[in-house]
Amino acid sequence: MPAKWYSLLVFVLSLLFSDPAEAHWWKVQTSGIDTNLRGISIAISPDEKRASVVVVWASGSNGVILKSLDEGKTWQRLHVADGDALDFRGIVAFDASTAYVMSSGDGDKSRIYKTTDGGTTWKLQYADSRKEFFLDSIACFSEKECLALGDPISGRFLLLKTTDGEHWIPLATENMPAALPAEGAFAASNSCIALAGEKEIYFGTGGPAARVFHSADGGLTWTVVRTPIVQGNASSGIFSLRFDDNNSLFAVGGDYKQPDYSERVAAFSTDNGKTWQLAAKQPRGFRSAVAHIDDGRWVAIGPNGEDISQGYGAHWKHTDSLNLNAVQILDITTGWAVGAHGTIARFVNHFSYPIRLRPGRSSKPVPTADVARLVQKVWPSR
Repeated sequence: MPAKWYSLLVFVLSLLFSDPAEAHWWKVQTSGIDTNLRGISIAISPDEKRASVVVVWASGSNGVILKSLDEGKTWQRLHVADGDALDFRGIVAFDASTAYVMSSGDGDKSRIYKTTDGGTTWKLQYADSRKEFFLDSIACFSEKECLALGDPISGRFLLLKTTDGEHWIPLATENMPAALPAEGAFAASNSCIALAGEKEIYFGTGGPAARVFHSADGGLTWTVVRTPIVQGNASSGIFSLRFDDNNSLFAVGGDYKQPDYSERVAAFSTDNGKTWQLAAKQPRGFRSAVAHIDDGRWVAIGPNGEDISQGYGAHWKHTDSLNLNAVQILDITTGWAVGAHGTIARFVNHFSYPIRLRPGRSSKPVPTADVARLVQKVWPSR
């Protein structure tokens, strides 16, 4: 590599991966829409030239569904027929064409739709008129195999499942531990359910107890464990569950009616959810969602700000003060979060990463594709 290009590349990477003490980790791309966004999903999709592009989908109240094909520079508003009054709290996308969206509300206000044409049309796949029917979260193993979690009916949590991407049926729940009186799940960020491997299901609850339900066999059998996350009233408990690359499980939550209360809002498990311990240094208040960045690094978001952890979720540091609800991180440079008033913010990574640019150095390299993309972001004309 010529010396001038080596110097240029080092300068670019130092700008992008520096770790200033007061750096902002989230950059607002759009806001002011009359919606409270609670769903976010990121996918990689081929464009017309078969080049890979990042596709971002977001959803929220007042029937709002948004899609961006240019990494958040512009957004397209999509519409579900007769859905302008629905609260779309969960969305799962697979590319620029295919996505599920879930609305939350009592009875038939909770619905599951799917599009296969980029959001031009949406097909209603599931609804239920029972007044106790309330969907909280949707997640997928694959495009055809998905689960939707609902609040308890007849004393047990509801899980809907599709294995063909079209038809949904309730899973049998006779082997699931009973829900406690007034126990429920939270439809705050579409992340109270987490899937792993081909069959593992976890979901977190709140109310009288903050518990984690776990099935290792696709819902045939279940266990449940109480966690130390704040609990005891209808507004407290676990709001988000996520895994890291080592299969450690992380939970955040708190009491959304006391957003500044910062005790017992983050915990983690290193034994598949059997036991839990609180983070030694907690985030700065109630957190509605958590996401894994890379090796030991995490972000958490909530209505009074955001935090980062580079200590495997054991120690958190406050970074920003945006009002955000849901987050997804695809890789170290690709992540978005959404929140109140139609706010959509992009993740700005300030962590330092070792780079290998010369033979003989023993640092961990950043993949060439990532380096090229980072250079292009700073000098688009090069």
